[in-house]
Amino acid sequence: MTTTLSAVEFITLDGVMQGFDGPDDDPTFTHGGWGTPYQSPDAVQIGTAATEVQHIYLLGRKTYERMIAFWPHQPDENRMAAQLNAAPKYVASRTQTEFVWNARPLSGELVQAVEQLKASEDAALVILGSGEILRQLLSAGLVDHLTLFIHPLVLGTGGRVFPQLAEPARLALTSVQPTSTGVLVAEYDVV
Repeated sequence: MTTTLSAVEFITLDGVMQGFDGPDDDPTFTHGGWGTPYQSPDAVQIGTAATEVQHIYLLGRKTYERMIAFWPHQPDENRMAAQLNAAPKYVASRTQTEFVWNARPLSGELVQAVEQLKASEDAALVILGSGEILRQLLSAGLVDHLTLFIHPLVLGTGGRVFPQLAEPARLALTSVQPTSTGVLVAEYDVV
């Protein structure tokens, strides 16, 4: 059995993913909170439509800490909260040893641990945010699918979603949906 590894990322047109939610995400980044003006009900609907499928989430420690501060406190009437709160999660961290929120540590080195998960799990693996993890797994050729919420904004500075690669990563567009605020939700298979 082999399962797929997908990533869901909120980015600017120039590929910046840093500081999406607010200045508290990264106090050193002057553009924190750039995503707030683009939030809309139709973007939420597109984002939660995929929650019908059983996922196992793969998170970095920082993303896990930000998410655990918010999502477990949301009511199950929120479809995204209900799915996130119930889903199993693996957290890649070298420092954190105790986890809650249906989470457990990802054991061993990242690339080898994810290779093992892809070979052994029967639910789709999904990276949410977690740019450092995504960049390592893209470089290792382990990411199968990308869902990019591309915001109509160019920041010119900040941490970008894509790493420098030894070889180009070729993508095949599988769907694209615009939102009322101009965000394009583009889905790609990595070929």
